Formats: sequence, C-alpha cells, structure tokens
Amino acid sequence: MERIGELIPEAARRLGLEDELRLARAGATWDALVTERVPPAVGACRLVKAEAGVLVVEADAPIVGQELRLRTPELLTAFRAAPGGFLARELRVVVRRV
Repeated sequence: MERIGELIPEAARRLGLEDELRLARAGATWDALVTERVPPAVGACRLVKAEAGVLVVEADAPIVGQELRLRTPELLTAFRAAPGGFLARELRVVVRRV
C-alpha cells in the first residue's frame, strides 16, 4: 500500500505535468507565507511563475507590490525553508494592469 502523496509526482511526470505540479506546490507555499507574514496582501497577490531560482508574483495593487518588495529578503528566506519551497534567489513583483 502506498500513500497518494507518494504516487502523485510519478503520475505527474508520466503525464508531462511536472511543471504544473511544482508551480501548484510553490503557490500553496507562497500563499501560506503571505498569510503568515503579510496578512494585508492575502488574496491580493499570487505566484504566477517559479523557475530557475526566480519567483514571479502578481500583485493587484501598487501598494501590495511595494509591501512585497520591502519584505523580499524575509519572504525568500521563509520560502526556501518552507515545505514545498525551494532555493529561490530573486522575487519579481509585477503589478496587475486592470
């Protein structure tokens, strides 16, 4: 008997969905960190890309983007240490255009 969590990565690989699974895990980690460390930004930002040590986050408003930029060192350190995180060296914040 195997745990479903152990089967998902192999199934994702076979289906060619490894990148999507990695982004989903990183996104869940990002959401948890924002909830814990930057509560006013909850629901106002989302991880849209995570590759080659770079996290790209979309913010809904300039003030949210600024807050995330100010907390970049703290957020990157927490992301690297969190389950589902990985070695990210850079955080790019893009403000969504309405």
